[in-house]
Amino acid sequence: MANSNLNQTLGEFIIENQTSFKYTSGELSRLINSIRLAAKVVNHEVNKAGLVDITGAAGDTNIQGEDQQKLDVYANDKFIQTMTKRNIVCGIASEEEDDFVAINSQDENNQNKYVVLIDPLDGSSNIDVNVSVGTIFSVYRRVTPVGTPVTIDDFLQKGNQQVAAGYVVYGTSTMLVYTTGDGVNGFTLNPAIGTFYLSHPNMQFPEDGNIYSVNEGNYIHFPKGIKNYIKYCQMEEGDRPYTSRYIGSLVSDFHRNMIKGGIYMYPKSSKATNGKLRLLYECNPMAFLAEQANGKASDGFTRTMDVQPTELHQRVPFICGSKNMVEKAEEFMRNAE
Repeated sequence: MANSNLNQTLGEFIIENQTSFKYTSGELSRLINSIRLAAKVVNHEVNKAGLVDITGAAGDTNIQGEDQQKLDVYANDKFIQTMTKRNIVCGIASEEEDDFVAINSQDENNQNKYVVLIDPLDGSSNIDVNVSVGTIFSVYRRVTPVGTPVTIDDFLQKGNQQVAAGYVVYGTSTMLVYTTGDGVNGFTLNPAIGTFYLSHPNMQFPEDGNIYSVNEGNYIHFPKGIKNYIKYCQMEEGDRPYTSRYIGSLVSDFHRNMIKGGIYMYPKSSKATNGKLRLLYECNPMAFLAEQANGKASDGFTRTMDVQPTELHQRVPFICGSKNMVEKAEEFMRNAE
């Protein structure tokens, strides 16, 4: 498991733990470093969002039919630019882009093996009201031959094929949390010197928790199993009722639940028959982190990382968090069938 020297910078940590990653070419280290750099730039903009005309909607609509916030567009551009200019990846897919971006890998100097899928600014509608937002990223080794242009197949891989995943939360402090399949570690930005330090080594979900996170305003539209589980959470019995906490930013809700113990749910509903969250940009990376942190993630029936993606912007129901809580919710889902 990773070293837990609290004076350790993210850069030092990446170098020291490079050997624990099964492909030790150094590319993944450079990739995490490029995400670190872009995150610092985006963090700077997020923190001054109230001061300049960068908040609010940009006037465009993304592939999901949602109004794009100006900062969404900025974050999207910055992450794509940083990874493209540093010649690290062969393809990028973003929640904000209609299609994947192929990065020229046909010349002999560009033999990149990784593709990145990214939600550049999760929870961006919260920016105008000064609530935490974040970035989610997911990394795969390409399946098509190196030196050829990437194809859709490189992106439509099951979550269990991820080689790295993580998020940045731009909150009261800015943190980068990631895994390469060897546990989960969190790094906090010291804004005075622009350096991330290891602050949360070996992060773990408590097996049980007392927080449930779901948009209860949609209760009427939820499937019976979820309704029954919510009633269970609210019952006065044992250590219940649980506390209801819902920020509406997946990164923030997940981050809190991993530290304190809890369950996050975005089920399908009569309004969103497949759920709302995206399998590739949100659910798979968070599922990888959850499982690496002793948690669990599913759609209520199937392990999230075993779902075969069929399209880039596919939506799925999502339940993740403390293992025992997720299993109890799954039990309610099965019993309601």
